[in-house]
Amino acid sequence: MNLEQATALCEKIQAAEREAAELILHAHGILAEMKTGHRDVVTEYDKRVQALLTERLSQAVPGARFYCEESERRDELSAERLFIIDPIDGTMNFVRGFSRSCVSVACAQEGELAAAAIYNPYLDEMFTAVKGGGAFLNGRPIRTWEGPLSESLVCFGTAPYNQALTERTFRLAERAHRASLDVRREGSAALDLCSVAAGRAGAYFELEVSLWDYAAGLLLVREAGGECFTLEGERLGLVPGKTSILAGGPQAGAELLQTLKNPA
Repeated sequence: MNLEQATALCEKIQAAEREAAELILHAHGILAEMKTGHRDVVTEYDKRVQALLTERLSQAVPGARFYCEESERRDELSAERLFIIDPIDGTMNFVRGFSRSCVSVACAQEGELAAAAIYNPYLDEMFTAVKGGGAFLNGRPIRTWEGPLSESLVCFGTAPYNQALTERTFRLAERAHRASLDVRREGSAALDLCSVAAGRAGAYFELEVSLWDYAAGLLLVREAGGECFTLEGERLGLVPGKTSILAGGPQAGAELLQTLKNPA
């Protein structure tokens, strides 16, 4: 897929996300169902948004495959065209009216990210990226923060579905707090990655995320000049299971990785 094709595809993703976001903005009577536990929930709107996205993207790219959060069947990551979808990232925020949720879609070609868009409908912020074409917020180029960790905000996630990680998470968050200006907990991995890509936060980390949480944000951060790793320091790719993640600007990300890498 060349740059022109990836850009056209990204525009189709954006159109689908904007349409789907109307369901989020006009949601009412939201009822949450538990999946794996009381913190891991799904609503009818997650399912409706996902259904709309898959329908629109199937029309735009006939024969496309899908890897979606709210589906029992997920296609292979090596598919020729694969859309990786989180219909509402930050579902608990959505349920509680916290207005910090987004629609996240990435498209991979044979295992390589080609285009991505993350839309925060509450702020009307559309973050986009195409491979080799840069990253943008509402059409304006964005870059990761180039300064040190000591002059950065750090976002972190609490891996809320795995309580075995809670104690370690907050020990690491304390380290990040001491090494930076301050820490932030937003409740959406995708939006945390957008904050890194836009230079609002110098870095972000979480001990356990799923592919749909970070796929679109991964491309955004890299196209904005940053990098994404596991907490073991390996360059992060598309993996079907759970993974840790640390994303950041060139300096702040490397410094946070060094700060957190010792066992805690």
